Amino acid sequence: MKYKLIACDMDETLLNDEKHVSPENHNAIKKVCELGVKFVLASGRGYTDIQNVARTLNLADKHGEYTISFNGGVITENKDNKILFKQGITFEQTNTLFKIGLGYDVGFHIYTLDKVYIYRATQEELDYMTGRLDNCIVLPEPNIDFLKDETIIKILFQNNDRQYLETIEREMTKETLSQFSISYSGNRYIEFNSQGVSKGNALLQLAKELGINQDEMISIGDNNNDISMLEVAGLGIAVANATTDAKEAAKVVSEYTNNQSAIAQVIEQYVLN
Repeated sequence: MKYKLIACDMDETLLNDEKHVSPENHNAIKKVCELGVKFVLASGRGYTDIQNVARTLNLADKHGEYTISFNGGVITENKDNKILFKQGITFEQTNTLFKIGLGYDVGFHIYTLDKVYIYRATQEELDYMTGRLDNCIVLPEPNIDFLKDETIIKILFQNNDRQYLETIEREMTKETLSQFSISYSGNRYIEFNSQGVSKGNALLQLAKELGINQDEMISIGDNNNDISMLEVAGLGIAVANATTDAKEAAKVVSEYTNNQSAIAQVIEQYVLN
């Protein structure tokens, strides 16, 4: 068998718009796992917010199964969520970005290992997060000093206007930008991870640990925070609903969207057949 690992984004890729794994995707993933292929969830979410989907796929709390979370900021083995790799940002970096963001029309998510602190989120954003992030803590005021001794993995700004978020990035100083890996997701977030952190780098690191070559991996995604893993896998596939940038980075663009069980189609075409 050529492919030994499939790295798959979750939101708008594996999950349909109702935030569920379709029966077709579920059955295809079950088949491929029974063949010994690693199915790795690779998400911007924290690993605690991936567990419901991992349980649905019978991957949760298992030795020899792995998850890439926080856009590559953490790699875990699913058994007891054992952390194999972790790279976050400092409180000082987080606070700098938080203060910059306060000058713009954005909401905030600040991710520690097991919690998400949100500030200035609209009701529409809260509705969007339901079923995606269920451990959120709403901050009553613009002060994050209580996080000084916490492990912080990433911070993001939220606005539904992607061009507005790009303007914020352009207006930041080079000194600030040089400290972070910056990506976009969901056409509503600009995300700030530690410099060098990406789904692609995490995938390469995990593959090295498992003795899997790049040409033995498939990666599947829909958005710009998936581009790095679409580029490093032997076969990078963008779903039909992917962004233009993600499609350009992929080696293959699926004819199917997240609402048409694109993952099942990929598995049937490139692994099972």
